[in-house]
Amino acid sequence: MGARLRVCAGRHEAVKSLIKNLIPASLLARAFWLIVVLIVASLAASVAIFRHAEQEPHARQMAQLVVSVVNLTRAAVMSAAPEWRGALLAELADAEGLRVHIAEIGDILEPLPDQPPQLRMMVDQVRRKLGDETRFAGERNGIEALWVSFYIGHEEFWVALPRERLEHPVSEVLLTWSGVVLLLALLGAYFIARQVAHPLKRLALAAKSLGQGETPAQLPEQGAQEVIAVSAAFNQMSADLAANERERALVLAGISHDLRTPLARVRLAAEMSNDEGLREGLTADVEQMDAVIRQFLDYARLDESEAVVSTDVPALVREVAQRFATAAKSINLELEPVPALAVRPLLLRRVLANLLDNAIKYGGGEIAVQLCSVADKIVLTVMDRGIGIPEARREAVKRPFVRLDAARSDVTGSGLGLAIVERAARLHHGEFQLDERAGGGLVARLILPL
Repeated sequence: MGARLRVCAGRHEAVKSLIKNLIPASLLARAFWLIVVLIVASLAASVAIFRHAEQEPHARQMAQLVVSVVNLTRAAVMSAAPEWRGALLAELADAEGLRVHIAEIGDILEPLPDQPPQLRMMVDQVRRKLGDETRFAGERNGIEALWVSFYIGHEEFWVALPRERLEHPVSEVLLTWSGVVLLLALLGAYFIARQVAHPLKRLALAAKSLGQGETPAQLPEQGAQEVIAVSAAFNQMSADLAANERERALVLAGISHDLRTPLARVRLAAEMSNDEGLREGLTADVEQMDAVIRQFLDYARLDESEAVVSTDVPALVREVAQRFATAAKSINLELEPVPALAVRPLLLRRVLANLLDNAIKYGGGEIAVQLCSVADKIVLTVMDRGIGIPEARREAVKRPFVRLDAARSDVTGSGLGLAIVERAARLHHGEFQLDERAGGGLVARLILPL
């Protein structure tokens, strides 16, 4: 029983997977194909209904034609003198395409096909009018036609009616116009699906751009009423977020700037103090506060439009790493030659400085810096041998002012270092990843597109 249930479950999953693979991924394709399926199904149903409604009238028409031909042929044969029958039958074959033969015992007959249904209906109606002894054949002695028998006295005759007289061919004009209607319906289906999918695609791209820290262009407020409402709401939300971000950056920059003056007075008072221990403690506190303020200013100014220039990234990495050589226990550089990259150089220096500073503070100071190109991307990696960051918190630490207290119990910081790296990566249309290093430690990976 359990094995049977597993087999059924496996088949069910296979069917679900097949259906999932057959269904297009985009909304435009899904809506278009759904409308196409509905149109084709409706057209097929209409054709089926029309053919069903037309079967009985067509069968009656064919039956009347067959009965008339048989009756007229019987009357002509009966009225002709025996010596003129041969000439009459030849005349019927030449003028009307009707073959009339006397039935023979050795005739090889093939029955009529079962399809189309109106053919069977026609046979029943002809038998009701001509008699139950009437026979039919689709082929007699190798000759294909609609063969119908009749009697003159006790003598049986066969009359062959050409198939083209009875068949109901489909008009080429009807086929042409049906194709035109179907084509117009498919074009209409595409434009209807596009009216739904295109605004949603624009909205998705704008939302993605907004999520990457950019300010997207205003969405066009046109189309259906619901589309206009959604576009207007998104535009308002985007404008509000941009205004809030500017206000937040302005407030943060103002506060940080205003703190510089009292810090300078505190530093001056510390230098004038005769107590060496107090002087060193105040100096350390002032330097720490100054570093925090500097990060606040860096984060607040991150959206300023620094020019994008072609930069020798290996030289930039080597230059920044040299500034931290004395503070770190060791910095191992593995810099591969990579193409010049269009970046904001000051911002990239700030990013690398933050990563190296974090590696020194929280990673034990044993740092490895790697630079390489993979496919169409440049990968800058900074690795340390610290305790790392739990996987569940790796995304959280990229947000502003988020700190891991357990990892930073003996040091202080603003919680903006990795947030600056994350925002800088988005401004460069790249990615910032945090992973666990083999053997212990943290891997900070900045991926920038070429």
